Amino acid sequence: QVQLVESGGGLVQPGGSLRLSCAAAGFSFSTFDVSWYRQGPGKERELVATLSRLGGGANFADSVKGRFTISRDSAKNTVYLQMNSLKPEDTAVYYCNAKWWRLDYWGQGTQVIVSS
Repeated sequence: QVQLVESGGGLVQPGGSLRLSCAAAGFSFSTFDVSWYRQGPGKERELVATLSRLGGGANFADSVKGRFTISRDSAKNTVYLQMNSLKPEDTAVYYCNAKWWRLDYWGQGTQVIVSS
């Protein structure tokens, strides 16, 4: 069964860090482009970061450049989003997405709240 499971969300103070994980089951991340999206309160879902398949590079939204990184652990079939210097405007539900050709998989989301 194909499944994406996100974890690592929570409450963090401004300036803090979190690492989100996205574990895949039923397929291999290595042949997929993997992205993190987020949807804040009252906002549309937006693309945060993408890690291209087969060793390609990463791209980030301007709002998170220099603060977020995305990486893949092939042995664990897991993709991570390291979030540093978090701001209140980073508060959102974060979703993992894996896409290749006609295949398009989504996780259930993990909540991140940045607040003092």
